[in-house]
Order: sequence, then structure tokens, then C-alpha cells
Amino acid sequence: MSFLTVCLNPTIQKTLRFPSVISSAVNRTAVHRLDVSGKGINVTRVLNQLGKKAVHLTQLGGEFCPLFLSLCEQDGLSVEWVESNSEIRFCYTVLNESDNSVTEMVEESHPVGAGTEERLLERYDNILRNGLKSCSQNTLIISGTKAAEFSDSVIPMMVCKAKEKGLRVILDIKGSDLIESLKYEPDVIKPNLEEFLQTFGIGTDETRINADYDDLRGLVLELAQKHKCRIVLTNANKKIITVEKNSYFEIDVPVVNTVNSTGCGDTFTAGLAAALEDGLDFTAAINEGMRCGALNAGLERPGAIR
Repeated sequence: MSFLTVCLNPTIQKTLRFPSVISSAVNRTAVHRLDVSGKGINVTRVLNQLGKKAVHLTQLGGEFCPLFLSLCEQDGLSVEWVESNSEIRFCYTVLNESDNSVTEMVEESHPVGAGTEERLLERYDNILRNGLKSCSQNTLIISGTKAAEFSDSVIPMMVCKAKEKGLRVILDIKGSDLIESLKYEPDVIKPNLEEFLQTFGIGTDETRINADYDDLRGLVLELAQKHKCRIVLTNANKKIITVEKNSYFEIDVPVVNTVNSTGCGDTFTAGLAAALEDGLDFTAAINEGMRCGALNAGLERPGAIR
């Protein structure tokens, strides 16, 4: 493999499509699907669909662990996991055809059991030592939040070890996980704009964003220079903010017919990462990310391009 993806919050996703949704009433549909999901799984699935070799590392437990692994097998996903004695969460997407809305309902994660972090880091070290194929540069992608009871150091520690091994590191994370990982100079950080603003305390409402636009521009340039990283801030179907070295620029997102927006950010990440591995420049890689995100938006299935 040349890609290792990590997400510490596994998910089983239920998608339901309705002609219309009536509040405070019983709504029935015969159109629904069940998918293995979570940000890291979505990235892995799209990398596979792009013809890349990827392995996903996570924690699993509880009565739905066999279902999760069965769904991974159906999708042809390679998964390394450690026992967490923690139930896998379910998340739900409601597609309302009457107004083309996409509503996500997210279960919070269950705490992982004692010893999970130690087992996970041992497996991670083994993959870094033995599981990555010899090539010019392997890539680590860490996505999403972590389940309760993981320490604040687990993700930064992974980033540190990957950089010491010479891996390209792409992070789609937020909060203290992102802040503490920056010191190890990840290659690309790709939170969405709202997550970035929350992480660095700028604010998220439109009035505040507009008022502090110069602060935002200055902050992303400062972070990119200080931590020698490239920055991509996606914002649904609005302009993408990017920084590479001393250059700040914005890229228009093409208008697409959206069926299900769930997983579009993860699909973008996979397209970006695959393009960078193929040797494309940063702008071309962002365009590939947008192409993949648009394909995902047109599908009912979350986190996929076909």
C-alpha cells in the first residue's frame, strides 16, 4: 500500500430518501441503504475507486463489529483494527426530494475501553515499520474526530512518527488535535472553513466571518509559513480558500446537482491525496479533489465516486 488512512470514530451510515418529510408525523420510505462510513472509511473507499492501494486503521468493538467488517469486505476495503470494547455508532442521512435538503443526524461515539490506545499505537507502529510499500513517498491521512477516552496526544503522536518516517501527511481534523499536530509540520491541512474558524477562535456566523476576513487571510498565511504546510479550507459549494507557501488564493466551486452531500469533503480529500501522489501540482490536485467531490454529490451513496 502507499496510503494509510486513520479515523478513530468508526460509523455505520443509514441513508433514507423520502419524496417529502412531514414534521411530527410518521414518514415511510422504501428507498434506503446501509454503508460502512466515517471520514476515514470514506477516504479509503474513494482512494480504492481511484485505483490506489490504501489500508484503513481504526478501533472497533461491540455487537456491530461483524457488520462493519462485512460491509468493508463488500466494498473491498483493507482494514486494520484493534479491539476497543466500544459499540460502533450509527449516523443517519435523510434526503428530502421535495426541497432537495440533506439532513444528517449523528450519534456521539461511545468511550473506548482501557488499553485501546496502546493497542492502536502498537498496530500503527507495525504498519509504519512493515506495511508500507517501498515508493518515493507514502501518505498518511488522518480524518475526523476521535472517540471518547483517547488521549489528546494520540493523533499528534501519529503525525510525529509519520513525519519521522518521511511520509506525506494530510490532516482533515480540528480543535486541539489539529493545533498540537501543526508543530510536526504536516504537509497539508484540510478542515472545512467552519472547523478552522472554531479551532482558531475567529467565529462562524457570516457577519463575523466577513468582518474578520482580513484576520482569516492573515492567519492562514501565518500558519502556512510557520508550520511549512499547505492549507485547504473547503466551504460546501462556496469558494475554497488555499495557501501554498506565501500565496493565498481562492478557487470557485462549480455548481453541481446535489443528491447527497454526505462525504463530499472526504471524497475531496481522497482526490487531492491521489493527485499529489501522481505528481500533480497543488492547484491541479485541488481541482481533482473538486472533481471527486462533485461526483460524490451526484450519488445517493455517501463517500463514493461510483
